[in-house]
Amino acid sequence: GRASAPLAALSQVLRLERSRRTAVVFPLQKLERYLAPGTDTARFRLFQPGLGALQRAEALFRSDCGHAVSYVSSAVRMEHAPPPALPEVCFVGRSNVGKSSLIRALFSLAPEVEVRVSKTPGHTKKMNFFKVGKYFTLVDMPGYGYRAPQDFVEMVEAYLQERHNLKRTFLLVDGVVGLQKTDHIAIEMLEEFGIPYVMVLTKIDRVSSGGLLKNVLKIQEFVKESTQGCFPQLFLVSSVEFSGIHLLRCFVAHVTGNLPIVEAS
Repeated sequence: GRASAPLAALSQVLRLERSRRTAVVFPLQKLERYLAPGTDTARFRLFQPGLGALQRAEALFRSDCGHAVSYVSSAVRMEHAPPPALPEVCFVGRSNVGKSSLIRALFSLAPEVEVRVSKTPGHTKKMNFFKVGKYFTLVDMPGYGYRAPQDFVEMVEAYLQERHNLKRTFLLVDGVVGLQKTDHIAIEMLEEFGIPYVMVLTKIDRVSSGGLLKNVLKIQEFVKESTQGCFPQLFLVSSVEFSGIHLLRCFVAHVTGNLPIVEAS
């Protein structure tokens, strides 16, 4: 199996000096210093777990002899999906948004889990199911937009409407370019079906703080004015630098019912 990357574990992050540590765990808070004085930052801190919660979440994503994190199966139709026995989350996004890279970063402490990452957009053509012990299932959905599978819409619509154990959908948005036309189509589908979801901004290591903040504020305003089912706080991640990965693990653990009480830091 591959070795886990630097900063993949909280123990590595805790060795950093304080401001760098905060930037890795809570990248959204790093942007607060660029805001105008008096700006309401409530949406920057709605989910702000303490160290204990982050550590408990990390333990779920770390495989050991009594707790297996594993790829289960792939499916192109709902009848081929594994039984809906556990709470489930799914990750959807444009074909080149970095979805597989993010899922590989989340599972970096279980190096035996093979998450294929391709340089070719649209590599994921099936729904890929990963089981995290006896606690929850994570689903990597095909990318939409450029090079999406022909039956993407019917595959994803059927999943969203029929999968009664689905607890939260994670909609990935490119942090460099912000919301695109195809993202709005995905949002309309989630809103129409009444599916609770959260937006995750990827590739934040590729954009300046000013450019990222501009996209964050624009998307926050859109969420506030135009959505019903979207969690008000955005999650910012870099699969390269591991920024936001620890917080996202914690949120996944929380929404699947495996971290019912999250104390504030």
